[in-house]
Amino acid sequence: MKIPYLTQTPLTNDIPAKFDTYGIPFEKVCCVNWDTFPYCPEAKVRLAYTESHLLVHYSVDEQSVRAQFENDGGDVWTDSCMEIFIATGNGDNYINIECNCIGTLLVAQGEGRQNRTRLPKEQVDSIKRWASLGRKSFPQREEPTHWEVALAIPLEIIGQPKESLTFNVYKCGDALPTPHFLSLFPIHTAEPDFHQPRFFQKVALE
Repeated sequence: MKIPYLTQTPLTNDIPAKFDTYGIPFEKVCCVNWDTFPYCPEAKVRLAYTESHLLVHYSVDEQSVRAQFENDGGDVWTDSCMEIFIATGNGDNYINIECNCIGTLLVAQGEGRQNRTRLPKEQVDSIKRWASLGRKSFPQREEPTHWEVALAIPLEIIGQPKESLTFNVYKCGDALPTPHFLSLFPIHTAEPDFHQPRFFQKVALE
């Protein structure tokens, strides 16, 4: 896996088509790390970067979908949710950017699960998003659903990467009928825990 460079930052709703044009492949988020949560919906991610932004495109197919949280800062991990955790290069500090299926965000940084500081509203607002299901909340739908979200994350939020990006990507849905906790790269803990920077992996920037 490598993260390609694009010369311009596209409009967020154009990110999927732009990635298609450049042939940027998806990576499956399919590591089932805990046997007590075996459900594995089809979750994929692809990434690129520009001089100013990290571009993220999620694609998910799952048996039920939920989008209770419409305002940033809520418990989006209980909804149909994709997450990217990125090491900032400052000691053990990392940023978690959690996104439900309508593009609502929870963003925090710090060292470890217990030492998280929420980002100010103006920084969260600077992360542009597009969601195929729209941006309005809706109750749980127990039907097979395909959804996509694209994000344009300013590099000033995560730190300017040089030759690589150290991160992991997750799919979860704690309040869905079938809770699940998937990752792009394996996590070796006894219980579900995404706040494990020791299991982040370094991926080269092209």
